[in-house]
Amino acid sequence: MKRILLFSALFLSAVSFSQAQTAATPSPMTLSTTAFPDGSRIPIKFSQAAPGAAPGEGTSPALTWTNVPAGTQSFLLHMHDVDVTRNKTTDDQLHWLVWNIPATATGLPEGVPKGAQLKDGSYQISATGLVYRGPGAAANGPLHHYIFEIYALDTKVNLPPTTDAFETRTKVMQAIQGHVLGKAAYSGLFKRPE
Repeated sequence: MKRILLFSALFLSAVSFSQAQTAATPSPMTLSTTAFPDGSRIPIKFSQAAPGAAPGEGTSPALTWTNVPAGTQSFLLHMHDVDVTRNKTTDDQLHWLVWNIPATATGLPEGVPKGAQLKDGSYQISATGLVYRGPGAAANGPLHHYIFEIYALDTKVNLPPTTDAFETRTKVMQAIQGHVLGKAAYSGLFKRPE
């Protein structure tokens, strides 16, 4: 009988500890879109190959994020093609950088308009200019990996875009060091149709 009581007490203690751990550990931040499943092919609609898309542009997919860390003051979104090397450096291709997204935001709508500064006060830039640059990997090569990353920051980064997208990205990414509260990523694959 003593063994049963001891076992019951240990079991209940373990359950209580497990529940306390679960309550103390916040859920990780997530990034998602209904445009395509994580890790799958990005539809033509969101690429440079879309009918009617201006060269080097495209329609941005709607993105949402959840489980934002406490203390978040702004968000930064970084979309890049990790299969491209730029000028024999570790730089990859910048497809979209949006920063100073308000802390109250839970996502970005489909088709974010062009312009250095959006209505909500956030800034944007890409290798094409002040606009979303859709995926554009060549049809005669392999599928490229496009990564969307969202960062929750404990600060705002009040650096407007410069004329050099890669210089801007370097400065913005340096400015967020020591201010990242959380991060989530979502990926897609793309190459132009043949």
